[in-house]
Amino acid sequence: MSDNQSRAGAAIDPADTASKVATVTFVFWIMKICATTVGETGGDLLSMTMNVGYAASSLILIGIFVVTLIAQLMTKRFNPFLYWAVILSTSTAGTTISDYMDRTLQLGYATGSAILVSILIGVLVVWRVTMGSIAVDHIRDRRVETFYWMAILASNTLGTALGDYLADSSGLGYGLSNLLIASGIGLTVIGYYFTPISRTALFWAAFVLTRPFGATMGDLLTKSHEKGGFDLGTIGSTIVLLAVLIALILWTTFRQAKPVRST
Repeated sequence: MSDNQSRAGAAIDPADTASKVATVTFVFWIMKICATTVGETGGDLLSMTMNVGYAASSLILIGIFVVTLIAQLMTKRFNPFLYWAVILSTSTAGTTISDYMDRTLQLGYATGSAILVSILIGVLVVWRVTMGSIAVDHIRDRRVETFYWMAILASNTLGTALGDYLADSSGLGYGLSNLLIASGIGLTVIGYYFTPISRTALFWAAFVLTRPFGATMGDLLTKSHEKGGFDLGTIGSTIVLLAVLIALILWTTFRQAKPVRST
């Protein structure tokens, strides 16, 4: 290695070039589903079980989202607990926002879903036009990261509305709705491995689909047997799912921190 290369290498801090968001792996999607399912059960826990109400719950959870988002934007490197805290806060906020649109504003699941689809597409289009790309494999710029989180909040809110529409209004029920959404996720996986479809487009398709999957899974876990659910309750389901998510965060953090042995 030349002196110039050595000096150049020494001048680069890996923390200044590493992405501030999680690497997309198989475990990432498991954690995403856990987080979004907690978003459904946690949002219902606050708004219904604790009887806070949809409007007040939305304000509380949006406030938590804003706090975690600001902390995430201010940090200079990837923090797994902070990152997943923002994902979780977008999920819980998305649940109450969707319920507020449907039940308080009485827009209905179909109308609410259509509005949220338009918002998500609008965010992605403005992001693409403004920044030139909507890729998520390496995010450092604060403006790009802001678009990233706006798109995630919109997709998680959309997922709740879409999941509720399929489970309640469409007549499919929780089981068939989950099967339909799981089929969509399966097609996305096939597209990833066997087609030349843009990986960025497939990421956002999967991100949107895993939210209603989590939403319907949350309903399946918490709703009564009479409504086709497992009747586990919002408290128990939320605690179990949070424990699984925290365990996965710790496991992935340990694996990434483990030094690589040279051969």
